[in-house]
Amino acid sequence: MRSGRIIAVGDIHGCINKLKDLLRRLSIRDTDTVIFLGDYIGRGPSSKDVISTLVELKKRYQRIICLLGNHENLLLEYVRSPDEILIPYLRQQSIEAFLRSYGQKDLSHLHELSFMPKEHVEFLKSLELFHVEQDYIFVHAGIMPGLPLEKHTAMEFCEIRDVFLDSDVEIDKTVVFGHTPFELPLVTKDKIGIDTGAVYGNLLTAVVLPEMKFFHT
Repeated sequence: MRSGRIIAVGDIHGCINKLKDLLRRLSIRDTDTVIFLGDYIGRGPSSKDVISTLVELKKRYQRIICLLGNHENLLLEYVRSPDEILIPYLRQQSIEAFLRSYGQKDLSHLHELSFMPKEHVEFLKSLELFHVEQDYIFVHAGIMPGLPLEKHTAMEFCEIRDVFLDSDVEIDKTVVFGHTPFELPLVTKDKIGIDTGAVYGNLLTAVVLPEMKFFHT
């Protein structure tokens, strides 16, 4: 069993100042496992800086795990298949804020990601769907009740909401998730929700486990 802390960080959405403040408060150590729960981009002004920070963290520490959020998933889906039907959904997710952070004014090169540094593109394509650590399952949005993890689709991991939140199906591990914003962290016997709406003027939240100690900025 690892001796370091387990730390999960909620949805950042381009809020680089809150992320930097949170990282200062956390004082990450070499022995820590830090799981970022996805949605690094969109809505907020500094998607590029957030990705740069996470790329550098992954270089510096061995146990930085970055999960796929629905914002990254939709962007990558558009890269794989630049279907114009996806553009309204990208705009609903404020893809323009993501583009502006890279100095882009329109969607013309979005399907190529040619405006992004190579290591940023590689970062997006390396994002994991879920992570299991000790007594915890880490995902972006939640899990489908009763469905084995390996049978989930990326969309289920990234988009699920009410079916997961309202379920009383017993889960053998605690699910730590983001995606659904709460004013304060949600804590039940088998769920910990730590998206506290940083991009909407509320808090960016991290939780240290198993102590259940919360950090906010």
